[in-house]
Amino acid sequence: MIDTPNTLTFKEVEVGHSKKFTLKIDLKMLNDFADLSGDYNPLHMSNEYAEKTQFKKPVCHGMLLASFFSRLVGMYIPGKNSLYFSQTLNFRSPCFVNDIVSIHGKVIEKHNVTKMITIKTEIHNQDSVCIVDGIAKVIVRE
Repeated sequence: MIDTPNTLTFKEVEVGHSKKFTLKIDLKMLNDFADLSGDYNPLHMSNEYAEKTQFKKPVCHGMLLASFFSRLVGMYIPGKNSLYFSQTLNFRSPCFVNDIVSIHGKVIEKHNVTKMITIKTEIHNQDSVCIVDGIAKVIVRE
């Protein structure tokens, strides 16, 4: 079932507004992302290769994780009226298959002239370690 996106207007979005959702990273996600992106780097796809690295097992694609910020913006803050303008990304710690990740966004600024909101974006693993963070700039269309 596909969720219906929020329909928040610029006026309805307030500084401090936040949303959090959680999901489990599974092998299908990793394989689907590799197929979609064409990134089959052995660090992500090969147990044998990854065992020889400091990580000891395949690492989830950072951009797979970052793609969940699209869900945050397009479905929740603000939802249907969003137009992604920019996103910064800092890949802080590795993520692995079977990790439980929490995606969080919080509105930290509103710009009345441009109808743009700034969202602090973060992803944490099940141990509350920040694995990705950044800043999203989103135009709220009317």
